[in-house]
Amino acid sequence: MSKQEKTTGFFAEFKQFIARGNVMDMAVGVIIGGAFKAIADSLVADIINPILGIFAGGNSDLSNLALHLPGGGDLMLGNFINAILNFLIMAFVVFCIIKGLNAFHRKKEEPAAPPAPPEPSAEEKLLTEIRDLLKEQTDA
Repeated sequence: MSKQEKTTGFFAEFKQFIARGNVMDMAVGVIIGGAFKAIADSLVADIINPILGIFAGGNSDLSNLALHLPGGGDLMLGNFINAILNFLIMAFVVFCIIKGLNAFHRKKEEPAAPPAPPEPSAEEKLLTEIRDLLKEQTDA
């Protein structure tokens, strides 16, 4: 097997892999997730941090909250809290999206109610009455 055949086979297989719908859906999800992360970061940094900073001892921004260590280092608690808040916001949004998609798929999968049986025609009703009358006469 030549090197040319291996390369063609590899790229053909890669092309087939990329062309699958699942991979394309995943790629779109990653791109949208990355864009939404910027929104979540801004929400935490520009809105939530200043509000929490007021309650954390008058800091103008929660991300500045740090514990000074005796050896000269700092524990950046504010940055850690920011990361937790970003994670919780992203997890909540993903949960809501998945919940919505699951509800959509459940509706889609539910079978439609079977149609009601058609009403008997006038002839069928008349024949049923005649049958019942004949049965009464033979029983009597």
